[in-house]
Amino acid sequence: MAEIGKDIIKAKLLLESGELVAIPTETVYGLAGNALDPTAVVKIFTVKDRPHFDPLIVHVSSLDQAKNLVESIPEKAIKLAHVFWPGPLTILLKKKAIIPDLVTAGMDTVGIRCPDHTLTQSLLQSLSFPLAAPSANPFGYVSPTQPSHVNDQLGNQINYILDGGVCQVGIESTIIGFENDEAIVFRLGGLSLEAIEKEIGKVAVQLNSSSNPKAPGQLKSHYAPQKKVVIGNLPELVKKYASKKIAVIAFSKKIETINPDHQIVLSQSGSTEEAAQRLFSALRELDKKDFEIILTELVPESGLGKAINDRLHRAAAQ
Repeated sequence: MAEIGKDIIKAKLLLESGELVAIPTETVYGLAGNALDPTAVVKIFTVKDRPHFDPLIVHVSSLDQAKNLVESIPEKAIKLAHVFWPGPLTILLKKKAIIPDLVTAGMDTVGIRCPDHTLTQSLLQSLSFPLAAPSANPFGYVSPTQPSHVNDQLGNQINYILDGGVCQVGIESTIIGFENDEAIVFRLGGLSLEAIEKEIGKVAVQLNSSSNPKAPGQLKSHYAPQKKVVIGNLPELVKKYASKKIAVIAFSKKIETINPDHQIVLSQSGSTEEAAQRLFSALRELDKKDFEIILTELVPESGLGKAINDRLHRAAAQ
């Protein structure tokens, strides 16, 4: 298994030698390698068993570093970066040749993000290169939100996990791009549409689910546990699947007819932010237990609700 620790120097030396390191962010843990080194990038795809048509996000320490990697940055993108970086926002921008085509799946745009985590910020500031870092889990599975999640699944393939504790946001970043000055959200995530629209006005939403995504996290089936996930009205689903070994993930209220040990309530206070933080851990916890089916429900569409529901739909896709 991988070593887990807080040694930034050790992480830095491994990355500089072309190795991969799992890093903490406010969203989920990332599997990081030198974004400018095609050999390191190939290792990311190999360790994750990730298809090469699914592009990676590049992590930077600042907007100034981002400017060195892209051709230009639209005015609206600069405004969003000033407000929300560091934070759970990825911006799609036209890349310079310095970014390998492998990182972007051959596209001319690259997703850039400045993560909001003290350890990873310190690491990025100590490096002379940015980090490509998709979620640190096998492709398509539930994203990791604490070091043990990474170790459970990738611990035999990487040397080091930088321990930043439990991720505070718990779902991936929101991805936004620009076409003819129109802002388009390609992935719902840890920054709400309302927060973005407050800064730059109305944005379009284009959640592609084809096999040729414009941004990470757009495939129809993604973020999925091994157990079957079914979404719907929980009391009705509990009756329908009464003959099965079922587990329940509820938004704010438990199901009285279900054993408390067989269900997880994401937020008793009804907070979509708290629900987002707990979602992936809940899926992982129930996936490890002796259940046949995980039943769940959609959450209110306010705040991070749209992003949570997007993850649930992709987890339930067959």
